[in-house]
Amino acid sequence: MSPVSIFGGAGVAAAAGAAAAAAAPAPPKIDTGDTAWMLTSSVLVLMMTIPGLALFYAGMVRKKNILATLAQSFAATALITVLWMVIGYSLAFTPAAGAGMNKYIGGVNYLLLGPMGLNSTSSLAATIPESVYMFFQMTFAIITPALIAGALADRMKFSAFLAFMGSWLILVYCPIAHWVWGGGWLGSAGALDYAGGTVVHLNAGTAGLVAALMLGKRKGLGVENMAPHNLAYSVIGASLLWVGWFGFNAGSAVTSNVNAGMAAAATQIATAGAVLSWMVAEWIVSKKPSVLGMVSGAVAGLVAITPASGFVGPMDALIIGLVAGVVCYISAVHVKKIFGYDDALDAWGVHGVGGALGALLTGVFASNAINSVGKGWVHDHNPHQMILQLEDIGATFFYCAIVTFIILTVIKYTIGLRVSEEVEIEGLDINLHGEVVHG
Repeated sequence: MSPVSIFGGAGVAAAAGAAAAAAAPAPPKIDTGDTAWMLTSSVLVLMMTIPGLALFYAGMVRKKNILATLAQSFAATALITVLWMVIGYSLAFTPAAGAGMNKYIGGVNYLLLGPMGLNSTSSLAATIPESVYMFFQMTFAIITPALIAGALADRMKFSAFLAFMGSWLILVYCPIAHWVWGGGWLGSAGALDYAGGTVVHLNAGTAGLVAALMLGKRKGLGVENMAPHNLAYSVIGASLLWVGWFGFNAGSAVTSNVNAGMAAAATQIATAGAVLSWMVAEWIVSKKPSVLGMVSGAVAGLVAITPASGFVGPMDALIIGLVAGVVCYISAVHVKKIFGYDDALDAWGVHGVGGALGALLTGVFASNAINSVGKGWVHDHNPHQMILQLEDIGATFFYCAIVTFIILTVIKYTIGLRVSEEVEIEGLDINLHGEVVHG
């Protein structure tokens, strides 16, 4: 081969390599706008638990249990924060050592967040520091087990509650979060859950139902007056939840872009629709639209739009909200009475049912025109998405129910689940925490 042909070929190869390098996208850099939005979203979601959820639940219990209810949300926030830092984030959002295991659980390489540096990023959120992504996901991990407290209000030991929260985070929440969001089998198969319809709400609602069944009914249920002590607290709490939910749903875009904007719009529209449909349904049945019903309708709409928020447009969001308000009203008020279980603050009726409904309707209304990741039945003629959504719902429900039952059984036969009858009658505040609410 002549020198001309050799160097000519080398020149062509060099030119081709330069062209390929020029065509290849530059690696993403940390974006200050995305980072600012995700820091804001993280704080908004944290506000959903304290003070949002804490006040929402505390207003619905009797006066003698207000502090105990507030303590559950507050202590859960602290406990889950530490556990997420120690092991939770690693199990949910980092790869397992073997590719086969990664379908089901993450690895332990991020114990104590050791590898996370100042400038490190995650493959799941390349334009923000990994510390911000970890913090954002931490706030989701905090509120999910805290939601369960609504089902077991007025009757669980504080020690049992803490043991349950910690165990449930590691054994239930982290695996399911990994399945859907962390590279696991459900997300890889194509199940759509934008911000936690199954990972957060169906998961927490299912655990709440199991806990309510295992704890049994509150003493005096159906005989004593168990009306909410201070609905003003609940309205304030629900309002904080509504505002904070924009961090929950729009923040799940993990970037400050058009998807975040549409998710925010869908969230507002669906929530308003659910408030109105719950209110009207209650007005027809009970002849009066209660304030408790309105705030419950808001939460039902927020829950149902959560999995769909980044995949649907305004009209579909309105439909989801209207349907959720009626379905969750029937579930929380009437189905509970028919079956007789004591889901005290409707964790299952609103979060479990609303989360499953929202996940299913995501398969109906997801639009490729809104988000290229999703193709639903109505807009994209893809009925197969419904099968994927049902798989997500079924896997979350059955895994959560089984493991929650095991965790609670172990606690029951070790430290015990329920306070004594005397403590329950006198009140959890004075007996568990040595304090009472005055005024």
